Amino acid sequence: MGRLKEGIFGGFSGKVGNVIGSSCRGVEYIKSAPAKMTNPRTKSQTKQRSSFIITQNFLRTMIPIIRIGFKDYAIDGKSAFNAAMSYNMINGIKKVFDSNELDFANILISRGSLSTSPVINAIVTDDLLQFEWDPILNENAKSTDQVMVIAHNAAKGESVFDVNAGKRRNASTYLNMLSHWKGDAIETYLAFKDESGTLVSDSCYTGQFTI
Repeated sequence: MGRLKEGIFGGFSGKVGNVIGSSCRGVEYIKSAPAKMTNPRTKSQTKQRSSFIITQNFLRTMIPIIRIGFKDYAIDGKSAFNAAMSYNMINGIKKVFDSNELDFANILISRGSLSTSPVINAIVTDDLLQFEWDPILNENAKSTDQVMVIAHNAAKGESVFDVNAGKRRNASTYLNMLSHWKGDAIETYLAFKDESGTLVSDSCYTGQFTI
């Protein structure tokens, strides 16, 4: 059984279905137990299942982020997670030879109308992933908007994230990396949400780095 730590938007410990919540040196992270394909009937069906499974396994590692980032698309009985699945299966998959792979640069972990920042960068220093952005207030942006940041380790099927990593006006924040990620590549993202959590921005892919 899993245990929620900070309500539905926080992390959790234990296992719920194929999702495992853990903590390492004070860093909360989520890991997805890989889903398996059974009985593929045709080559086309196999590719479709492959797209579904790799997208599902990716998004399962960041469920609290997805619940916030895609909540505006949780309509007509569809959950935020299902909305994220639908969007990213169409826009976040690329074909490499005869197989499907995640197109990390085109994946969205948050989708909304809140203004983002014209300049967003990330850099790895020691065990820290540092993010910087231009805090300029365009359109509906406010200085009190919160920042959400995430690092995904595809090789290990794990993600580290913070749904309240600081305010837009701070212009920078960071994530602690897990010690067992040393030498691994990570995919990184940043998004904004307003203070009430009503509005969110589209997420920004901030690049791949090696820890």
